[in-house]
Amino acid sequence: MALTNYQYKSIMNRYEQAAHANHLLSQARREEVCEKIPGMGDLLASVSTYSAASARSMLDGDEDALSKLHTKLAQIAASKKQLLAQYGFPPDYLEPIYCCPDCRDTGYISTPKGLKEKCHCFRQQEISILYAQSNIQDLIQSENFSTLSYEYYQQEDLKHFESAVQLCKNFVENFKQDYRNLFFYGTVGTGKSFLSGCIAKELLEQGRSVIYFSSSGLFELLARYSFETKSKESLHHLNEDLYTCDLLIIDDLGTEITNSFVTSQLFSCLNERHLRQKAVLISTNLSLGELRDRYSDRIFSRVTSSFTLCKLTGPDIRILKKRRMKSK
Repeated sequence: MALTNYQYKSIMNRYEQAAHANHLLSQARREEVCEKIPGMGDLLASVSTYSAASARSMLDGDEDALSKLHTKLAQIAASKKQLLAQYGFPPDYLEPIYCCPDCRDTGYISTPKGLKEKCHCFRQQEISILYAQSNIQDLIQSENFSTLSYEYYQQEDLKHFESAVQLCKNFVENFKQDYRNLFFYGTVGTGKSFLSGCIAKELLEQGRSVIYFSSSGLFELLARYSFETKSKESLHHLNEDLYTCDLLIIDDLGTEITNSFVTSQLFSCLNERHLRQKAVLISTNLSLGELRDRYSDRIFSRVTSSFTLCKLTGPDIRILKKRRMKSK
């Protein structure tokens, strides 16, 4: 499952548009500070003047020309920051502007071996196109840490939810250096999908690649590509993405029609990601006993041994919210 030429060009066009917009913004900022700060225009112009003079000196054989230029440019940069601060501007106000500082809005970064590879921001756009991830994008706009509320929980249910929230925040904070999987389980409407959205939003903002699937959606897609003879290449790409993305979210495990194919695919996915030390987040309304009875012993063992289990309890918050809306 690779991008079509049209899809690829569409992504690259977004980078071009972002780069153009940021260039215009940089120009506007430069004009603004030159107008408001006396001497700033001459100071900025001096960079080109000294650079040109240094180039001529190097051509004339001055071996110290380059080091002299670096010293002068450092002095100019310090003076620029001092003037900006003096007139109430942030010190980085004239620095280049990028939507993604890592690839500088090109979509590609250089590897230690000097090769070019897709930036994380490109990969996430690719994932969004290939796997119709608009559902997670819609989810995280309304369900994230900034909209989190404890008002629907009481007593033990509240303690469970508070512990779950802290677990999620630790998961995000230590994601880079601490390989961990999460398994949210419990009754319907207690916040499992909400917390999944919280984690997804934070990691996406960190530049991590996140693939979100409902359980039924994931296995329907895997079945389609597994049993269609013309889709072997697409299945290969799908498996690679499932195995290599930074976080795979499988929501509502147990809502799919469970059979030997599903059980086999689920174990393969969990096992391969475990071998690669890639995180998985699963949410389900199943109890641990139901998980054991519904899936293979291997899956139950994998989950209980390599996932942090988090049980959420309480009333169905969706129903409580609907009742509250009707009463207003």
